[in-house]
Amino acid sequence: MNISIFGIGYVGAVAAACLARDGHEVFAVDINPDKVDDIACGRSPIVEPRLDELISQTAAAGRLRATRSADEAIAATELSFVCVGTPSRPNGSLNTSHVAHVSEQIGVALRKKNDFHSVVVRSTVLPGTMESLIIPEFERCSTKSAGGGFGVAYYPEFLREGSAIADYDNPGAVVLGIHDPITCDRMLKLHSHMPVTPRLMSIRAAEAVKYVNNAWHALKISFANEIGLVSKALGVDSFDVMDALCADEKLNISAAYLRPGFAFGGSCLPKDLRALRYCAHMLEVETPVLDGVWRANENQFEAAYRVIEQSGQRRIGFIGLSFKPETDDLRSSPFVQLAERLIGRGYQVKIYDPIIRLSSLIGANRAYLLEHLRHIADLLLERCEDLVAQSEVIVVGNSREFQRIRDPIGNEDKLVIDLVRVDRSRSSNGSYQGLCW
Repeated sequence: MNISIFGIGYVGAVAAACLARDGHEVFAVDINPDKVDDIACGRSPIVEPRLDELISQTAAAGRLRATRSADEAIAATELSFVCVGTPSRPNGSLNTSHVAHVSEQIGVALRKKNDFHSVVVRSTVLPGTMESLIIPEFERCSTKSAGGGFGVAYYPEFLREGSAIADYDNPGAVVLGIHDPITCDRMLKLHSHMPVTPRLMSIRAAEAVKYVNNAWHALKISFANEIGLVSKALGVDSFDVMDALCADEKLNISAAYLRPGFAFGGSCLPKDLRALRYCAHMLEVETPVLDGVWRANENQFEAAYRVIEQSGQRRIGFIGLSFKPETDDLRSSPFVQLAERLIGRGYQVKIYDPIIRLSSLIGANRAYLLEHLRHIADLLLERCEDLVAQSEVIVVGNSREFQRIRDPIGNEDKLVIDLVRVDRSRSSNGSYQGLCW
């Protein structure tokens, strides 16, 4: 494939060299004449292990060339990558002037080209930037429409300095924000030799992935550092603690718990998080990350309450009461706490949980319900169908039970507020409102 790379910075230089190594004809484009001269002379414009050798070899073979002309690069290629920088401004906002400028240059060059050309943006931009800035600039300057006169996609990069070539060859994930089928096919063909299958999604979602990844990495570093301070104050080797944490790939280093939804609860997480924060406080160790976790959990209660409040309805039915399905444990259940908040604000609340029914509940949890949550016990119904009939809004905390009766709810056109995402294909719309989707 003939490919042009706009921006010979860190990402652009690595991508250009690796693509040329893999047999593609690559044009590296930059407004900086020194970078263009470096590539032309077979030198790397940045410091990165193995990159000098790779650029020297591919430039000598004639598969890697450099130019300052966008017109020349677009005319000679079928696919372009935009890899220019998007630095922060002093106030923290994103400076998109470089990507806007290169979008204008590419758009002008596209106007002169008859063949269908695909432009794939790799620059880190906030969700919505492609829609609001980059694609409109392409269309304005080319006088063509995206998806018709030219193609677009968004392809976030995940290269680490010092191991960029290894990361390019063995990515943890390949994410493609897709707009048109031709560009999608070209990108899939380009990645057909990769060890991972590309994940296809909307352009806006792909833009978000880059920021979420980096925020996650920053959170992990800060969490480990904070645990290190607490561990030291306790006389514990923090590396032993974190090694044990990382050894658990079922729950700790996995997709477990990384599902947007309602607040955490149960007999362990709230209790142990409170205890750890208290212990650190007594040791005079600040815990902003752990404190933030607690505040973030409280924020989910507020978010759920706001959605219910905005409905304008007063008769609220809960499907699910325990902190997770298939258990009768009500200790620190977030659904109990939400129900109590609504009751305190004068809402008429009814609750159905297939396991938590007075007719069948036994043992310590029945005693806990009757002794500590009598006001909740009085609201329990024996049949889910009765709850639906008596409610204007259905709050879903048990997806399995909701799936059983979803059709009757849909037929009655009741508002459903989903706290657990019962159906991955649905997003907030009309009579269905998801908490985080």
